Amino acid sequence: MTVSWIDRVDALAGVDDATRALAATVPSRRLKRGTVVFRAGDEATAFFIVLGGRLSVTITGPTGREILLYEVGDGETCVQTTLALLGGRLYEGEAMVTEDAEAVAIPRVLFDRLMNESPAFRAFVFDSFGRRLTDVIHLLEKVAFVPIESRIAAMLLDRAGAGSRVEATHQDLASAIGSAREVVSRRLDALRDRGIVELGRGVVTIANRRALETIAAGLGDHVTDMGRP
Repeated sequence: MTVSWIDRVDALAGVDDATRALAATVPSRRLKRGTVVFRAGDEATAFFIVLGGRLSVTITGPTGREILLYEVGDGETCVQTTLALLGGRLYEGEAMVTEDAEAVAIPRVLFDRLMNESPAFRAFVFDSFGRRLTDVIHLLEKVAFVPIESRIAAMLLDRAGAGSRVEATHQDLASAIGSAREVVSRRLDALRDRGIVELGRGVVTIANRRALETIAAGLGDHVTDMGRP
């Protein structure tokens, strides 16, 4: 049996041989960091599955404020692409490669065929769509209900992992938590003044992890900022 990219996607392990053979006709491709995969207003021509690396999908409002909707990693798909292909809609956001990636772009005609003929592939598409939609709903909940200090703290802890260094600009962090850059900058300055973080050019270093964890859990002191998110 021919080994193809489909063997690297755990969620597609149960597809039949006919589906596997069709998938093998589509080669994977390498995408360099900074590559724009699609922009708002583009027509969807293919269904993307990321095999490695990472894409970030953002949406920009009329004021120029950018929000990170979600990221697409190993074995994942893009909900915007699914919406565009199934609903005949144009893209409303932009996808950019944020870590060198490998992905598969299944042409629209083949995507439609696989959806019609392969229950396993169809289940994969809708399961991925549901999980990604849940991520977007959680983002909306955070923007609406979680104080900005908690969102910043949680984002820094997530990106730092077991370390203490986060390579990100204030705009990167603002987009990730759905806020404005100037608001995030003020809050980071306040965290620095309290000795919780250290700030450098394009770098935030966690100086007091326990204090940051307390804030991320929503137990720290929060200062309002003129009602702005």
